[in-house]
Amino acid sequence: MVKYKIIDDFLNEQDFNELCSLNLKNIKDNEIHVYKNHMHKDGELLEVDCINEETIKRLSKNYHDKVMEVLRELNPEKAKLYEYSKFDIVNIGPKYKFTIHDDQPETLLSTVIYLKPYNNTGTSFYDNKRGDNKKDIEWRQNRALFFSRKERKTWHSFEGDGKSNRITLVYNLMTNDIRSVCKIEGVNYYLSIFRNYINPYLYRFLKFTI
Repeated sequence: MVKYKIIDDFLNEQDFNELCSLNLKNIKDNEIHVYKNHMHKDGELLEVDCINEETIKRLSKNYHDKVMEVLRELNPEKAKLYEYSKFDIVNIGPKYKFTIHDDQPETLLSTVIYLKPYNNTGTSFYDNKRGDNKKDIEWRQNRALFFSRKERKTWHSFEGDGKSNRITLVYNLMTNDIRSVCKIEGVNYYLSIFRNYINPYLYRFLKFTI
């Protein structure tokens, strides 16, 4: 089972309320829309969408040290690989389902912070791609869920509750040094690249994954 950490009431009141009040576009019940907001470790903004620049910088100032501390706790070897942060706002429709997956190797630490509504579905972890031994993390507003991905080990999924849109902040710590990630995880670099970059297309068009 995935090793994870939960911190409730993670964001301060100002940041939580501001993110909950973002003006997001309407999507269909079975759609997902990701607003990408990325910042390099030196403070350079790489992408900005829906969160203003001042807020992105404030989020980094307020929480970067805390999130790095969690990475050092869950996977200390990967902390030295950190290069940039994602502050993505993820909006999914009530009937949207994201299949069981593990995150891309660039992701050193995965963090999802549940924003709104008051009630929805959280995140599910599994022992394998088949979905054995399901473990549900309950949705709670302003709850932060952390885990550090490992190839073919950190299986998880999420979906809407069938009633309302599910809005989250995905605050991930990232790297471009995939070779070092694979070395730490003890997996073959070329197989990892093939699997993580070819699989989305195979799943989309052929409806299976390797």
